[in-house]
Amino acid sequence: MVLNYIWIGFFLVAFVVALIKLIFFGDTEIFKIIIEGMFDSAESAVMKLALPLAGVMTFFLGILKLGEEAGVIRRLAKIIAPFFSRLFPEVPRDHPANGQMIMNFSANMLGLDNAATPFGLKAMQSLQELNPKKDTASNSQIMFMVLHSAGPVLIPISIMAQRAIYKAADPSDIFIPALISVYVATLTGLLFVGIKQRLNFFDKVLMSWLLGITGFIGFVLWYFSSLPKEEIEVVSKVVSNLVLMTFISGFVGGALYKKVDIFPTFIEGAKSGFETAVKVIPYLVGMLVAISAFRNSGALNYVVDFLKWLFSFTGINTDFTNALPTALMHPLSGSGSRAMMIETMEQYGVDSFEGRLSGVFQACSDTILYILALYFGSVSIKHTRYTLVAGLLADLAGVITAIIVSYIFFY
Repeated sequence: MVLNYIWIGFFLVAFVVALIKLIFFGDTEIFKIIIEGMFDSAESAVMKLALPLAGVMTFFLGILKLGEEAGVIRRLAKIIAPFFSRLFPEVPRDHPANGQMIMNFSANMLGLDNAATPFGLKAMQSLQELNPKKDTASNSQIMFMVLHSAGPVLIPISIMAQRAIYKAADPSDIFIPALISVYVATLTGLLFVGIKQRLNFFDKVLMSWLLGITGFIGFVLWYFSSLPKEEIEVVSKVVSNLVLMTFISGFVGGALYKKVDIFPTFIEGAKSGFETAVKVIPYLVGMLVAISAFRNSGALNYVVDFLKWLFSFTGINTDFTNALPTALMHPLSGSGSRAMMIETMEQYGVDSFEGRLSGVFQACSDTILYILALYFGSVSIKHTRYTLVAGLLADLAGVITAIIVSYIFFY
């Protein structure tokens, strides 16, 4: 229901803003710009997102099927069961969804978007099997979506690479501020959903796991901060791809050891990947076209200008507002926010405060509206309950943290 109102709101706001520009400012091209942007977004949703996703989904869900038949997923589920049984009490300890979710989170943390999405969509489908109300998000689905959309990426490789293209003095200098911001965003989403679902955060197992994860992130911070800047990207790429290749080889090797009929089993799983990719096309097209209309109408620029004006009365330093377009676009569109980040780098300089802050913003959380449309659309969920509120709250926490730590590190 919330997504329904947002979708309608994007079109209405875009129409009103465009009408004002036409009547009061004589902008005769504005409706043409909006319509062309809508057509481009509709095409992009299918050609650049859905079709490439179909190929990736087909391969990885075929591999995941081998892992299930070999029992690897069940073993992963048993390892993580003490922790997940507290976070997802509705999911049985030995259910495949546990292993699929940990695969998704692992790929996400390593920055392996192409692998994370198929694992995540499969996990959502498994959670849907346990959902008593098929058109309404369950507690487990909400927790999974918020943790996923918080985007706990340990190393923002693509952003560091983009900074390197623009000749940043140290492309990796956003690493620590970005990791701190992502951690705060993820923890905020976890706490909000946990409180709503009345989880016992004082449970010894849950507390020890959360402290352990915090300690692991602290270790990652310490390790990578001790590396020479030119080694950070190399090490992160090697580790990420090594882990992914280990997963693939482990699943195939496990299936071979268990004497699974490998190729027919792979084909069986792969078929579901293509079907899922086709199913989400209408949801992707609908949301991305609405976002395009909102952005191309100029409404986003008015929001940014209003925030700049508003913060000017507080007496605080307002340099951060120049990077806000990236933060405001990020919940809506990953490609849009990346374009905003690049524009900020070009305008203010890649090593400026604004340029660095825009990079940290880009690393904070994931595109919550796109994620909701993709994942809930794949299982035909219409009522998302408080998922969007929790996701936006986590995103806000990440943005505020990014501003604070960027002033500490870069100003």
